[in-house]
Amino acid sequence: MTDLLNNVFLAISDVMQNPVLSSVLAIVFGPLATFGLYWLLNKLVSLIPNQKVRNAIEPYAFIGVVLLLVGGLLVGPTIQTTVFSFMNADSTEFVGFKNYFKLFADPNFFITIRNNVLWIAVVPLVTIVLGLLIATLTDKLGKAREQIFKSIIFMPMAISFVAASSIWRLNYMWDSGDKQIGTLNALIKAVGLTPVNWIQNDTFALNSLMLMVIVIWANAGFAMTLLSAAVKAVPEETIEAAAIDGATGAQAFFRVVLPQIWGTVISVFITVLISSMKIFDVIWGMTGGNFHTNVLGVDFFLQYFIYLNTGKASAIVVLLMLAIIPIMIYQIRSYRKQEEIR
Repeated sequence: MTDLLNNVFLAISDVMQNPVLSSVLAIVFGPLATFGLYWLLNKLVSLIPNQKVRNAIEPYAFIGVVLLLVGGLLVGPTIQTTVFSFMNADSTEFVGFKNYFKLFADPNFFITIRNNVLWIAVVPLVTIVLGLLIATLTDKLGKAREQIFKSIIFMPMAISFVAASSIWRLNYMWDSGDKQIGTLNALIKAVGLTPVNWIQNDTFALNSLMLMVIVIWANAGFAMTLLSAAVKAVPEETIEAAAIDGATGAQAFFRVVLPQIWGTVISVFITVLISSMKIFDVIWGMTGGNFHTNVLGVDFFLQYFIYLNTGKASAIVVLLMLAIIPIMIYQIRSYRKQEEIR
């Protein structure tokens, strides 16, 4: 019996190592397992003879699974990470705030924080502006052309940041010789200008801005989709009333349309903001954090997986979490206010 179980586990392990088969199993059996679990819970609750007790237990039976997952996969690791941030590199003894002192005593860490501030100052704002601009302009097109343009703009959302980094690496590629295979430098050379080393340079903000373009390009479709739906939901009567009162197109947008979609704007802004604060994929795929492009997400990866310093890595995560929590609280309060207005 033991040999049979071992063979079964080995067979399952071999299957899970195959990315295609493991993906198919996750897609097929994941929903089935979830359905089976909730069906079993519903069956067990229905066996309770007392109606009042059954009604009282039923909501918690279903939400209990979610609470267990949140507690096990979110709350528990958060507490553990916070504890590890006060311990040494291999988490064997407490060192107090030593990890935090080391971080803020490192000049490179301030460059990391500067880059994070630059990311959250530029990416969300530019993404929102582009999303609003595209949503407003495409709304003026015919239905067929609108769908085509929106599909093209939304397409980058279908690929990962790693794939996007590979695409843009070809765009930014620079060669010290005469042959330029990078799209951007090939165009620059074609008009007689000097090709630029866009990524591998220490010029403040230049390479970081080039990396931000990738994220903005990928997120513009997301912002456009949500903001376009919000713009279409604005009552036409309010826009017509503004036009009758002599408002120009810009005045009607900023004084009539924008206030009515402000809740959606804030939601998209905060979503992109949080994503920018914990950015990792693009920077790791393009520069690995070198050339003064390091951010907190990459710094955590380096400390934990490369330098094997659990204490400093955990301290970085705690700092990032403390920065995100106020934003999440604001988002929740903003959402509740929007619900009250509705």
